[in-house]
Amino acid sequence: MPVSPTEHAAPSRLGHWYRSSLVGHPAGRDFRQLWIGDTISQVGTQIGTIVLPLLAVSVLGADEFEMGLLLTFEKLAFLVVGLPAGAWVDRMRKRNVLITGDVVRGLALLALPVAWLLGVLTFPLLLVVATVVGVATVFFDVAYQSYLPSLVPSSRISEGNAKLQISHSVAEVAGPGLGGVLVRVVGAPLAILLDVLSFIGSVVFTLRIRHREEFSPGADRRRLHLEISEGLAFVFHQPLLRRIVATTATSNLFGGISSALLVLYAIRHLAVGEAGLGLALSIGAVGGLVGALLAEAVIKLVGEGRSIAVSLLPTLPALALVPLADGQPRPVAIALLATSAAVFGIGVVAYNVAQVSFRQRLCPKPLLGRMNASVRFVVWGTMPIGAFLGGIIGSRYGVLAALWVGVAGQSLAVLPVLLSPLVRMRDLPTDLDQHGDEEPDPHVANG
Repeated sequence: MPVSPTEHAAPSRLGHWYRSSLVGHPAGRDFRQLWIGDTISQVGTQIGTIVLPLLAVSVLGADEFEMGLLLTFEKLAFLVVGLPAGAWVDRMRKRNVLITGDVVRGLALLALPVAWLLGVLTFPLLLVVATVVGVATVFFDVAYQSYLPSLVPSSRISEGNAKLQISHSVAEVAGPGLGGVLVRVVGAPLAILLDVLSFIGSVVFTLRIRHREEFSPGADRRRLHLEISEGLAFVFHQPLLRRIVATTATSNLFGGISSALLVLYAIRHLAVGEAGLGLALSIGAVGGLVGALLAEAVIKLVGEGRSIAVSLLPTLPALALVPLADGQPRPVAIALLATSAAVFGIGVVAYNVAQVSFRQRLCPKPLLGRMNASVRFVVWGTMPIGAFLGGIIGSRYGVLAALWVGVAGQSLAVLPVLLSPLVRMRDLPTDLDQHGDEEPDPHVANG
């Protein structure tokens, strides 16, 4: 029987997509292993982001100040080891750093359900585990962002980041809801085991990556403080990067205030329950997935510079929906939390895909680890400060007051990029020879 043209069309289009995408690129095999491993790990990590604070609130009875301490200890590593981590990662094989980071995080988290089964689970132990996981995450994240440019061609970095962001967004959709259900069914301590298994899965696929990096032998290395200063100098001497870092750091500072208290607020004030909170976060995370799917198209349509400048604007009114949920019926409260998370996810993902791709393309490869560590030291280092402030404000003035402070601060955070040449730029410099040490001419950059 003859086959109709339409029967050939779908496989042909699929084959064309595969051959033209990074997945079917000659260098795509190693990227696929990184992508699959990251997807597995991200699902477990997103489960952990809701299970750990639920463990603190529901099992250990943590108050506002203790919830602030928990997020502070989770993110403290970015302040303590954030800068030297970049120089150390640049001296190591990044594949080995990724594997070690997953193993350490899995073993640390395994201590929590074991301690619970033995009847010795305490809040101080939770803080220790959070600190160890945070340190391993610092090294993992710096190596991860620095590894991608070694696996894919420069022209495919944005596509690679977009695909990795899709995995992150899918995990954000599935993880919190699954975590909330698991907590209801088996309890928070045992639900952590799924996070442990996800790190094992990530290790399996990372081991399958064939690419081996070249790095300078020990004799060529200089003093650590000199290498660290190079990373900081790269970030702060580039005017566009300075503005991006200022916006991200300020947003994370005030976002840390809200994040530290969100689970306690949802469980004790809104009374949405573990499953209700997980449902709200999962529905809200659909926004991040939409942002990841549309990021490349938006960047091509609007331009990379303008995407960075305006992507966060729609998130500002959405942030206020969280404190406005107070006193609402349970279904309305869940809907407001979900809407806030969805709109915020769309804007933040589009912003991150554009600005991370710009950083990776602009930075020389030998400096990538130090550059990424310098950026993360500043932008993530503000989060434990914000979380600690959130705990203090929440315990002294109440959770709602702390949430409104977070909303106000995050609204002001967009000013460095919004009041910059980025808003008038379509294309951005691709190397330091293009406006590396001065404010770029928007007319030239527009091409």
